[in-house]
This record gives sequence, structure tokens and C-alpha cells, in this order.
Amino acid sequence: MLILPDDFQPAMLLPAGIEQPAWWFIFVHGQLLVRATGAGMELPLASIWPFANWPPVRRLYLGTLQGQPCHAAEVMNAGPPPGWRFENLRGLWTRMDEAMLGVAGHALQLIEWDRTHQYCGHCGTPTERRAEERARVCPACQHAAYPQLSPVVMVRVVDKGRILLARAPRFAPGVYSVLAGFVEAGETLEQTIHREVAEEVGIQVYNLRYFASQSWPFPHSLMIAFTADYAGGELQIDGREILEARWFVPNEMPGLPSPMSMAWRLIQDYLAHHA
Repeated sequence: MLILPDDFQPAMLLPAGIEQPAWWFIFVHGQLLVRATGAGMELPLASIWPFANWPPVRRLYLGTLQGQPCHAAEVMNAGPPPGWRFENLRGLWTRMDEAMLGVAGHALQLIEWDRTHQYCGHCGTPTERRAEERARVCPACQHAAYPQLSPVVMVRVVDKGRILLARAPRFAPGVYSVLAGFVEAGETLEQTIHREVAEEVGIQVYNLRYFASQSWPFPHSLMIAFTADYAGGELQIDGREILEARWFVPNEMPGLPSPMSMAWRLIQDYLAHHA
């Protein structure tokens, strides 16, 4: 999963006098610069910016991973150096060290936040980075912009040993997943679940239980997973966000979402308890 490892220590400022090699998480349009080796995918490792003729548009110090400094940077859309290539984080799943991939997700979200908050949303003045915390501040009106998260709830609904799975228009052919939706202003997570389930498939649920959460940097979501039991109602899809919804049993499962997703974990947990 895309999670920050326990041995990552976030920080904003590189300590003075540090000259040891650092990992560089370099992005273009959300894709990470990597190089294939016999052991998998690696990142640039250098104590200073490693590409003198390729200046970064922006760079941020992230902290340390296993004691190694980490930087994030964004570069212009140009051809990568020989031997290197840009890849989407989804495509690096299982091909890149899991801890490194977790930090890459963190880096991508911070680069995206820094890029999209160059100007004050209140008065339009160019913003400045605040030294003591991760924020961009307007020098004119003092409005502060912090890295944002968009909370998304997902829920696994079960009834008499069956699991409810649905297809959205963006899914690959044959793939089904659990229900999910963004939390709206003023809602609790539980209210979002009841609303989304009723809107998308027309049924009611009860016995909501927290399952787990996951950072999802596409571009800046926090997936908050629950389980629930069917309470009543007939399946009626909305036809926009959901194209089809069905009840499945363990020996008749459809195509499933990526193993890197929280949805996959929810479904695998169901299968483990209903085999």
C-alpha cells in the first residue's frame, strides 16, 4: 500500500552540515523519475541536485528515510537523462521498494500542493513558504494555505454471506469494487456512507465499523474504509456514478481492483472470513 513507513521522519529544513547522499523524488506531470536495475527501480542518489543542466521548477525537503535525506522536486517536461524514465506511481507498485513508494506518494502530494498554491486564493498575491511549518502564506493578507486532503469513505456491504460490489464508468471491463464517495462539507463519515449508499444503489445499511485508512495521492485523497451490513431496500443504481451493482458470493467473484488499493484489502478480508 501507499503509506509512509515508520522509519520515515518528516522535516522541513535540511540540517546544516549534512553532506551525505540524498534520495531525489523528481516528478513531471505526476510521474516519478526512476531507473531500472537488477534489484528493481531506483531513484537518483546524490548529496546535491544531480542534474546540473536540468534545473528544477520547485524543490522541497521531505525528511529522512532510514536516516537518508529525501528531497522532492518538479522539473520541466523534457526528456529524461539516458537510462532514466518517468513512470506513474501506480505502475511502480510491486516493482519498487514499498517504503520508497510510500515516500514517493507523500512527495507527489506536496509537490502538487506547492505548485497549485503559488498565488493567494483570497487576494491573488504571490505566496511565500513559511519557514516553521508546511504552509504557503500571503504576505499581503496573511492567508495561509496548507497541504490539503480530500477524505473519501468506502464501505463493504455484506448480507447473509454475500458482498455488494459495483461498477463505475472509469473501471476496466469486468472489474467491480466496493462503494465509495467524497465526504461533503458538514458531514460526518457515517453520514457520508449512508448518503452515498442510498444515492448510488438505493439501499440502507447499518452496523458501520471502521476498517482501515490509506493515503491515495491521486491527487490528494485519504481513503477511510468501513464495513457495514445490509439493512433494507432494493438495488437501484444511479446510472451515472454506478453502472451496475450486484451481490456476489466467494466462489463467483468478478474482476477486482488493484492490490495496492484499500478496496482490494476490504474484499480480501471478506473472502478470508467467508471462504
